[in-house]
Amino acid sequence: MHAEKFILILNDLGSDFYTGVPDSLLAPFIDEVVRRYGISDKHIVAANEGAAVGLAAGHYLATGHPAVVYMQNSGIGNAVNPICSLLHEKVYSIPVIFVIGWRGEPGVKDEPQHVFQGEVTLPLLDCLDIPYVVVSGETDDLNDVAGSFKRHISNGRSVAFVIRKGSLTNEHKPDYSSDAFISREEALEAILDAGANNSDCGNVYVCTTGKLSREVFEIRERRGDGHSHDFLTVGSMGHSLMIAKGIAHAKPDMQIFCLDGDGAVLMHLGSMAVTGVHGTSNLTHIVFNNGAHETVGGLPTVCDRLNLSEVALSFGYKSAYRIETIDELTHALGEAANTDGPVFIEVICNLESRSDLGRPTTTPIENKTELMKYLRGEN
Repeated sequence: MHAEKFILILNDLGSDFYTGVPDSLLAPFIDEVVRRYGISDKHIVAANEGAAVGLAAGHYLATGHPAVVYMQNSGIGNAVNPICSLLHEKVYSIPVIFVIGWRGEPGVKDEPQHVFQGEVTLPLLDCLDIPYVVVSGETDDLNDVAGSFKRHISNGRSVAFVIRKGSLTNEHKPDYSSDAFISREEALEAILDAGANNSDCGNVYVCTTGKLSREVFEIRERRGDGHSHDFLTVGSMGHSLMIAKGIAHAKPDMQIFCLDGDGAVLMHLGSMAVTGVHGTSNLTHIVFNNGAHETVGGLPTVCDRLNLSEVALSFGYKSAYRIETIDELTHALGEAANTDGPVFIEVICNLESRSDLGRPTTTPIENKTELMKYLRGEN
């Protein structure tokens, strides 16, 4: 089904506002939303899926029209609380139209972090009392569900379209680009170089979900470094900082680096406040800010309009740097090595990534096992 036709169906259900967190599987749909509405009073990219539900609820209260909330199925977890305690008919009875990308669908090959989430997606919707329809590549129209969905919405119930891989098409691709000078991968090379030169006490790198972790893995492979110093957070977007902080507290004699993304930071910004206020002297938090959810298609975040380094200082980080060149990054890393943390480094980078970028060839369990051996001093 063409994404334009799908949006007409959503609009026919009464929707006139779109919000959510992007997913690569939903890219044809989201690209069409951007083509039609841009980033505007008709379409806001939320910090996380629960926040999107809040936006949708506010829109309904003000207009009486249900909003569309889009997300990858992993985002259901972030949305469970407001779905149950805000939307449900036993509370405020506020309808939302969910569009959910079905990663990890049983029988469809996908990455490890999506497998269990894919298995429980439909049971979760049943548990949350949300009627749904599965949209596949064979779906020609949705007239058979439109009537029942309209009745559910008019009765204050939410509904969901669960989108299978390859179900939507769209030849329109908005121009998501940046004029930043450096790429994330070359900055990662510089960071790992600096770590190799300042590793007397041992370094650990907790890497955020998406292409960043894939790039770190491939850099290690090219160098023959091994992977025992790295934790690749293949799922759990936005939680890498707390993982890094947990390791840093337990291993005060090691240097812990969180390699993060702007979209991930924005998703759970409160973790920066906890990090800054409680303080972690052996933690360096490096955020790659390209102002976009680049891994899942390039949809903008709001971080291109923010100075995250100033945010970090306001949260209590001991020092912060905002860098735009590799030389500035090298200098900041050198100073951070001799400074009590938490230290914050914001790397302004572009949206470039290699088209041939692979995925880790080791399993998450193997990654965990190797890192834990290193942390115990066994390798």
